[in-house]
Amino acid sequence: MKSFYVYILASKRNGTLYIGVTGNLVRRTAEHKTGAVDGFSKKYKTHMLVYYEQHDDVRDAIQREKQLKKWNRAWKIRLIEQGNKQWRDLHPEIT
Repeated sequence: MKSFYVYILASKRNGTLYIGVTGNLVRRTAEHKTGAVDGFSKKYKTHMLVYYEQHDDVRDAIQREKQLKKWNRAWKIRLIEQGNKQWRDLHPEIT
C-alpha cells in the first residue's frame, strides 16, 4: 500500500515554515534541500524537515495539509515541538 506524507519544512528554529504533501517524502525533501524546484521553499530556504505524518489515503493527506495551512503559527510550532523539541532536521532519519 502506498503512503502519503504531510510535512513541514523550516528555514531554522522558529523560522519560516513550509507545509506540503507528497507520495515520496525522501525524494521531495531532497528536492527542497537542493533547490531543484523554484518557488516558496527555494526563495525562503525552508530546507529542514522538522515534522511529517503518514497517511494511507491521498485525500486524507491533502485534507490534513489544507487544515495545517489554516492553523495559526503558534499551533504549528506546538505541533512541531511535540515530537521534535530541538527542531532537528529529520531528513537524515528517513533516508
